[in-house]
Amino acid sequence: MEDQILALTAEVAAIKSAAQVTNTMFAEMYYYVTIPLMVLIHAGFLLYEMGATRVKNVLSSGMKNLLAFAFTLAAWYLFGWWFYWALPTWPLDFSAGAGYMEISGLEYANAIAWAWGDSAQYMGPNMADNASGVFWGAFALFAATTASICSGALIERIQTVGFVICAIVLGTAAWGIAAAWGWHADGWLVTKFGYHDFGAAGLVHAVAGFFALGVLMNLGPRVGKFNADGSANHLAGHNMPLTVTGLMLIIVGFFGFLMACIILPGEGWSWYADKGTTIYGTPMTLSALAFNIPLAAAGGIIGSWVITRDPFWMMSGCLAGIISVASGLDVYFGSTVIAVSLVAGMILKPCADWLEGLGIDDAVGAVTVHGTIGLFGLLVLGILGSGVPGLGAFAPEDTVAISFFGQLVGAVVMFLLGFVPGYVVSWIVDKAGMLRIPDAVQEKGLDSVKVPAQAYPESMVSAESDS
Repeated sequence: MEDQILALTAEVAAIKSAAQVTNTMFAEMYYYVTIPLMVLIHAGFLLYEMGATRVKNVLSSGMKNLLAFAFTLAAWYLFGWWFYWALPTWPLDFSAGAGYMEISGLEYANAIAWAWGDSAQYMGPNMADNASGVFWGAFALFAATTASICSGALIERIQTVGFVICAIVLGTAAWGIAAAWGWHADGWLVTKFGYHDFGAAGLVHAVAGFFALGVLMNLGPRVGKFNADGSANHLAGHNMPLTVTGLMLIIVGFFGFLMACIILPGEGWSWYADKGTTIYGTPMTLSALAFNIPLAAAGGIIGSWVITRDPFWMMSGCLAGIISVASGLDVYFGSTVIAVSLVAGMILKPCADWLEGLGIDDAVGAVTVHGTIGLFGLLVLGILGSGVPGLGAFAPEDTVAISFFGQLVGAVVMFLLGFVPGYVVSWIVDKAGMLRIPDAVQEKGLDSVKVPAQAYPESMVSAESDS
């Protein structure tokens, strides 16, 4: 009998071990899959930008986007990851110690987030660590997304080197600090103000959108955009079908982006053993995303169609619809999602027109789609989600719930984290002579000067020049 009990105990232990291995492998594969899905975002932005560009500038715009992607990923590996883990409590707490979850602070970041020394074991292949690589990869793609968002606004007149510098600052420092403060269980915006931003409407979109605004104020408009009386000319891109297709690919990628925002159960880094959560430890399921993402896309398209009837703005409205509800995808029901995204789609084009009326040449409406709508989404959640717990059951007792005031504070912080470094860095780059492409080169076309290749037959380029 005793031998049977021992054998049964050993069998149960083996089953538990096998189950844990299976769960770990599933979790690893889950986050791994989100990474190529998010790469589709960048494929979409690449098509989007190239389609929105005139023939003479197509390849230079694409090259700029590819370089931003590459440099941001490299910079995130070298030092961006450190920002996220080191600074959740800074500047309210300057100590080097960890927060209440013991997963933040200078000591923790130094131990896991540098690609050299003892921490290098967490920044490369490690058979004992199934989590670090896939989490780093997902966050790296978030960082690269901020650079791609900014890229479209600046097409046809920014120097490649100057843009790469701006992209590195945005994708590592600006986004890394924003995520530390508002997308970490120890982040002071979360613990002190109840800031909630499940789908990173403020952390990614608003920061990137307003970083672009800061750059635009120093960069200036494209040659020919504004007349002497201040009125604006429409500088149409060469291929709207390409642009619309790119926007649809971005939407596909967003399923991966938002999927990566869910923390799976049952692992050492999980909040719970039996249920998925947001990064804040509050309950969340893929089912919620399955309902809410398509409905948000639908609401944004319909809202923009009602106002514009323009395919470009309808697809931009699709993106804006998702951004408008991204912060509260874990809180909202479908009817709320439809209503909020519908409003976002309706206000999108008027807000973009207002910005253009101020003399800002945002070539693809990135400031409005990502910046304005991102802040709109944060504030709406502050109204509709007021009183909902901002952190899970393991949170400190003094943690505050979601509130309009907390979301307002977060919105102001995200605006400043985007706009201030965008303006300052681009001003410095401009003074160094590396920001704006000379007007004469713009008139001739960037591809003829910057790129040793040709996008289309010479006849097509000539036809545009003649017109």
